[in-house]
Amino acid sequence: MKRIVVTGGLGFIGSHTVVELQNEGFEVVVIDDLSNSSIEVLEGIALITGITPFFENIDLKDQNAIKSFFKKYTNIAGIIHFAASKAVGESVDKPLKYYHNNISSLIYLLEEMAVNGVENFIFSSSCTVYGQADMMPITESAPFKTAESPYGNTKQMGESIIKDTANASNLNAVSLRYFNPIGAHESAKIGELPVGVPQNLIPYVMQTAIGLREQLSVYGGDYPTFDGTAIRDYIHVVDLAKAHIVAMCRLLNEKNKTSFEVFNIGTGKGSSVLEVIQAFEEVSNQKVNYKIVDRRAGDIVEAYADTSSANNDLGWYPELTLKDGLASAWKWQQSLV
Repeated sequence: MKRIVVTGGLGFIGSHTVVELQNEGFEVVVIDDLSNSSIEVLEGIALITGITPFFENIDLKDQNAIKSFFKKYTNIAGIIHFAASKAVGESVDKPLKYYHNNISSLIYLLEEMAVNGVENFIFSSSCTVYGQADMMPITESAPFKTAESPYGNTKQMGESIIKDTANASNLNAVSLRYFNPIGAHESAKIGELPVGVPQNLIPYVMQTAIGLREQLSVYGGDYPTFDGTAIRDYIHVVDLAKAHIVAMCRLLNEKNKTSFEVFNIGTGKGSSVLEVIQAFEEVSNQKVNYKIVDRRAGDIVEAYADTSSANNDLGWYPELTLKDGLASAWKWQQSLV
C-alpha cells in the first residue's frame, strides 16, 4: 500500500481527494493546520471510506515541524500539495500573508522532500496563472499574464519554483491548473465549508438560498459577455479529485514524459454567473435574492479550459455536470442546518 501525503487534506478539494485516494487503496497522511478547515472533516472522510487517514496538525510555515514530520513518516510515495491561502480579494488586501503562506511553505516542503528522497509531487495550481487570456478556451501553452492578484502571483511563482527544482533534481511534478471547483460528495458527508463570509460564488449562493445571507452580490454586470456577468468553467470537485489520482498514478508509473508537466482541469465549457444562478434555481426550486454590484478587484472577464491535454495525455475526463455540482452543493448545505 503506497503512502501519499496530502497537505491541506481537510480542505474542500483536499478532503475529496483523500476520499478518492483511499477508495483506490492508497494509505493517506493528512497535514492541515485547520486555519481554513475543520477537524470534523476527518469524521466525514471516515464515514464515506470506512478509513480514518493519519492526521498531523502542522503549519507548513514551521520548517522544524516539517522536518519532524519526515522523521515520523517514512516510505512516502508522493505528496499532493493543496495547503495555501486562496481568496483573490483577500490577497489584494493582505499580500504579505499570501506570499509568506503560499511560497515559504512550498519551499520548505520541497527542501525536505529532497533531503528525504521523496520524488513525486502534485501541485494545486489554478487557472488564475493565465490572468485574462487572449483566447478561449485556454490551453496550457497560453502565456502567463501579469497576475491580477497576489494569489494568482503565488501560483505563477509556485509553478516556476517547482519547475526549476524539477530541472535541477530528481523531482517529478505535475501541476494541475484548476478552473472553478464546485459541489460536494454525493453522500453530503463532506463539502465546501468556508470559514466566515464565503469568497466563492457557489457557497454564497447556497447560504443565500437557505437564508444565512440576505442577498448575493453579483460582482459586475457590465462585462463584455452575453449577459454582462463574468464567465467561469465550473468543475465538479469529485471529478477534480479523481484527476489527482490519475496524475499520481502517472507519476508513480513513470509515464510522464518530462520532469514537470501541467494540465488544465475543467469541463471546457464556460457559464456566466447568471446562468449558474438560474441552473441552481432549477435544481433546487429555490429563488436566489441577488443584486448586481460593482466589479471586484482582481477578477477577470472569462476563463474556461481547453481540456484536450488532460483528456488525451493524462487520460482524465470529467463525468459530472454543472447541475450535478449545484445539486450536490445544495444537498451538502441542507445537511449543515
